[in-house]
Amino acid sequence: MAEKRLREGYTTGSSAAAAAGAALRLLLMQERLESLEIPLPPFLQENGATDAPNARLNIPVHTVRLTNDGAMGSVIKDGGDDPDATNGLHIEAHVSLLPDADKIILEGGKGIGKVTLPGLPVPPGNPAINPEPQEQIKAAIREVCSKAGYNGGVLVRIEVPRGAERAKNTMNARLGILGGISILGTRGTVKPYSHSSWKATILQGMDVSLAAGAECIGFSTGRRSERLLMEALPDWKELAFIQAADFVQFSLDAAAKKGITCAAWSCFFGKLVKLAQGHAYTHAKTAPVDFIKLAEWCREAGIAEHLLPEIEGANTARQVLEIISTDPHKDTALKHIATIARDTAQMWAKNNIKITVYLFDFDGTLLTVV
Repeated sequence: MAEKRLREGYTTGSSAAAAAGAALRLLLMQERLESLEIPLPPFLQENGATDAPNARLNIPVHTVRLTNDGAMGSVIKDGGDDPDATNGLHIEAHVSLLPDADKIILEGGKGIGKVTLPGLPVPPGNPAINPEPQEQIKAAIREVCSKAGYNGGVLVRIEVPRGAERAKNTMNARLGILGGISILGTRGTVKPYSHSSWKATILQGMDVSLAAGAECIGFSTGRRSERLLMEALPDWKELAFIQAADFVQFSLDAAAKKGITCAAWSCFFGKLVKLAQGHAYTHAKTAPVDFIKLAEWCREAGIAEHLLPEIEGANTARQVLEIISTDPHKDTALKHIATIARDTAQMWAKNNIKITVYLFDFDGTLLTVV
């Protein structure tokens, strides 16, 4: 049986571009489109970073109608087989005409977050519409103007009616983006399971941390491990902490490229073992624990021989912690495994970052620091 091919989706930037183009087609040409072909971000095409130079994308248009001052188009964001927090949202573009020749003004309205901190691609005080989507929206507008023979200006206001509500499921507030979602998308489409939105959040989080003057970055695998790391490092700025989830190698490699020289990595035992094993991405579905290897490390640290078969036959890393809980060499074993994990992290950071690994128990106890 052939493997099912995963379906690509499209970004909020592409959604906004299609919505704006469809609204302007109605306003200038009296055309009510059910779909619109738009260019992918021009920035990428010019630099050959797309899969196909001058690539285009056909996007379904949900609604298009005239308004008191112009027209409105909307597109339902579709993340394909890699849905994120913005999947299913109505991305609206409200367009009106301006007297200024060839001028395009882009604004953020309801449901679009406002940038409040430095370090992001958009300066504080502006709507959270990243540079590539801005250019993509403007390119779609220029195409319609050219087709209609229109030389005047256009005002475009992007809105997401449920954006403020849905933003609560993102890391926007931590990045200083308040009141709504961000309009993102460097390539226009969403590759299935590319995790592009989370990776973008990690990168932006580091930029915000650096702009805020943070000297070190505190990475964690989730909310709980982040909270425990914050409690362990009370003198660090809140903006220095970033939830990197399972993206270990990506985060450390990116941190090294950004010139970060000091970092902490907070995790529980299962993620620690996967890091020690050298898994670049530590999700349970793609990175199983190697219990044979784990037993070998425990043997090296002096764990009793009669416990090793139990470790090899364990179902979870948490079970292994229980197996060795009363062994006198437990602390030595945890430090040994944490050291291997730290050395792996140092390698991914090209040895340019001094990394400290914090291992916590499930009850919040700090088990070891290396």
